[in-house]
Amino acid sequence: MLKVISTQNAPAAIGPYSQAIVAGNLMFVSGQVPIVPSEGKVLATDITGQTEQVMKNIGEILKEAGRTYTDVVKTTCFLADMSDFAAFNQVYGTYFTGKPARSCVAVKALPLGVLCEVEVIVSME
Repeated sequence: MLKVISTQNAPAAIGPYSQAIVAGNLMFVSGQVPIVPSEGKVLATDITGQTEQVMKNIGEILKEAGRTYTDVVKTTCFLADMSDFAAFNQVYGTYFTGKPARSCVAVKALPLGVLCEVEVIVSME
């Protein structure tokens, strides 16, 4: 049975999808972009600020599901520009201290013209 996870403390889905779905012992969190939930828009203009907001959004979804960053087993990270890789990692590393498995790729464009997006898979055990 699938369980939808949703919180007002993270951005609402901007398409036909859920913030997160629990399936068995795993939770799949949809890609999070740096929208500030209370504002409904992106405020940060640089990779550091946008990465911080993405991590906060992920944290709120994790909290809603009773989990933390250390429960994350896999991340997929999308960057608009690979030259932001080092700055992105600087922020990312302060949140994902358990060092989950990860893929990080540069893409041609991201929704709303943001600089980064991150999706995660979480252990629910």
